[in-house]
Amino acid sequence: MNIDIDGVNVHYHVSGEGADVVLLHGWGANIQAFAPVHQSLEKNFRVWSLDFPGFGESDEPPEPWTVGDYTVMLEKFLQKLEIDQPILVGHSFGGRVSIKYAANHPVRKVILVDSAGIKPKRKPMYYVKVYTYKTFKKLLKLPIINRYENDILTKVKGKLGSADYKNVSGIMQQTMVKVVNEDLQHHLPHIKAPVLLVWGEQDEATPVADGKLMEKLIPDAGLVVLENAGHYSYLDKRNEFLIIIDSFLQKDKGERKS
Repeated sequence: MNIDIDGVNVHYHVSGEGADVVLLHGWGANIQAFAPVHQSLEKNFRVWSLDFPGFGESDEPPEPWTVGDYTVMLEKFLQKLEIDQPILVGHSFGGRVSIKYAANHPVRKVILVDSAGIKPKRKPMYYVKVYTYKTFKKLLKLPIINRYENDILTKVKGKLGSADYKNVSGIMQQTMVKVVNEDLQHHLPHIKAPVLLVWGEQDEATPVADGKLMEKLIPDAGLVVLENAGHYSYLDKRNEFLIIIDSFLQKDKGERKS
């Protein structure tokens, strides 16, 4: 499905019934990166996955965007589709948007997975290399999503092929620099909803130290660290991840829209 948000075509998928869960993917990814989580949650929730502008089947932004611009897009997406007080699940860059949205809007709960948001000590070019084709090639070997492999790799390689910064459009180059350089720490104390932080012990892109700092700064937050998992901890330890979020969302299950 597609929806027009201020002239930008945004691609999304929705399935299931119940309280609304919105899945927000990381940089360089698309809807399919969260496919196993979507498929699990749709049994008890109405689940929305969307391609951020500039990724997947959504249009690129008309100009370089900040995290704030993506957050405004999300706000308008939710309003148009009449999604009220969603449960947000954000991985990496999707965590940035989740943080900014939840700090300024009512949400039911938030799950931040290997979330970005703490300004990195490394230069932006390092992160261009982290969120790339090689990472996707590894994670897409997982059986539950490998049937999408060729399709996803084609799209990812087209956007970030072999970590080559020059292969990304100028708009998305500039967008990434804006995004990576934005520190969201000051937003964290303003998130009033319960927050679950899930981190890969071996995450090199957004280290566990970031998760510990977020746990300290968010009023109602708890951190779970998954052993032998990296930046894509929700795929590296898929079963453990699904059990953990199932417990966190237990009270929200089975709600039906009036």
